Amino acid sequence: MFREWLAQAEGFILSEMHGFDGDRSWSSVSTTLAPLLDHPDDDGPDLTPAQCAAMLPRLEAIVDERQHDGTDPVLERRIDDTRQLVTVMRFRLDKDVEIVFG
Repeated sequence: MFREWLAQAEGFILSEMHGFDGDRSWSSVSTTLAPLLDHPDDDGPDLTPAQCAAMLPRLEAIVDERQHDGTDPVLERRIDDTRQLVTVMRFRLDKDVEIVFG
């Protein structure tokens, strides 16, 4: 649900994408979040420090844009999840290590 929410913030529907029961190619969307959105839940390639650095500004902008939308508990959860991801990415960047899925 988290990645669906991020995809929606980027202007597309995740279920329409290749790998998520859809036929739409990832090359048809322009987002720095693609390495995260088009990633298996529990396996696949690690996210490199460079990918994290590229995604951070957009993730921070999404938090800034959405935090003023009200007090919806689901929205608050997504914003909190995004903040936590930003924290992990910053830590990994400071240590110059990848985010490992597995």
